Amino acid sequence: QVQLVESGGGSVQAGGSLRLSCAASGYTYNGFTYNSICMGWFRQAPGKEREGVAVIYTGGGSPYYADSVKGRFTISQDNAKKMVYLQMNSLKAEDTAMYYCAADRRSCTTESIPNFTYMGQGTQVTVSS
Repeated sequence: QVQLVESGGGSVQAGGSLRLSCAASGYTYNGFTYNSICMGWFRQAPGKEREGVAVIYTGGGSPYYADSVKGRFTISQDNAKKMVYLQMNSLKAEDTAMYYCAADRRSCTTESIPNFTYMGQGTQVTVSS
């Protein structure tokens, strides 16, 4: 089975930066190879719905971002290590949420990622103003 493990969350003041990491394992199951899937991040704040943040296709192509994080967050990947990263700069209080790494073979969009089949346990990001 596919396993995703996030790390890098924490508490930071507004304007600060954090880098989240996601380690993937267990691929090549039923043709679910690592180099042909969509991976990314979604977040969920208390009392709010899941929000797709950023996605990237491991086979190449441009990443996609939610409007709320464009220009501040950057998603990147290291396929050799099966790692996906989310660099978060200029953090705002409204970025406070649990951040989840997710993966699937579905359409690679920020709208779809909150419903992806595989996701990690999440890492908490808290931004104080």
